[in-house]
Amino acid sequence: MTEGLGRVQARGGEVIEIRPGDTIHTPPGEWHWHGAAPEHFMTHLAIWEAPADGPESEWGDQITDEEYLAPATRPTR
Repeated sequence: MTEGLGRVQARGGEVIEIRPGDTIHTPPGEWHWHGAAPEHFMTHLAIWEAPADGPESEWGDQITDEEYLAPATRPTR
């Protein structure tokens, strides 16, 4: 992440707070969402390897307010 305060969550996992300088890895095919934290902005750089065939990404439905507003944790390092 490059600026702001964000959140990321893999399906069934905790909502994780992310900050500038954090690197997040999501394995190919892992369902996840990411975005700015409530009342904040976020900018990020995304890099992925495109498959030889098929789409590069599959965009899902918008998450619910309940999912977005769930308490976030900060990973320990």
